[in-house]
Amino acid sequence: MAKKSWIARNKRKADTVKKYAAIRAELKAKGDYEALSKLPKDASPVRVVNRCAASGRRRAFIRKFGCSRLTFREAALAGLIPGVTKSSW
Repeated sequence: MAKKSWIARNKRKADTVKKYAAIRAELKAKGDYEALSKLPKDASPVRVVNRCAASGRRRAFIRKFGCSRLTFREAALAGLIPGVTKSSW
C-alpha cells in the first residue's frame, strides 16, 4: 500500500490540473509560453501519475482495469473481473 501522503499529493495535482486546464489551453493557443511557464508546475497534466485504485501502487499500472498487476491478478483469480480467466494450454 502506498503512503497516504503520496496518494493525497497525486489527488492535489489532479485538482490543480483541472483548475488550470482552460487557462493552459488558452495560453497554448495564443503561443504565450512565457505566461505558461509562470503557472504552477503541478498544473501540467504530465505530473499526474496513474495509481492503482485499491493499493495506490504506481508501477505496473494496467490502464484498462485501473489497477496494478498485483491487484488485477488477485481480483481475476477471485473471479471479480468479468471475462478474465487464467489461461491454460
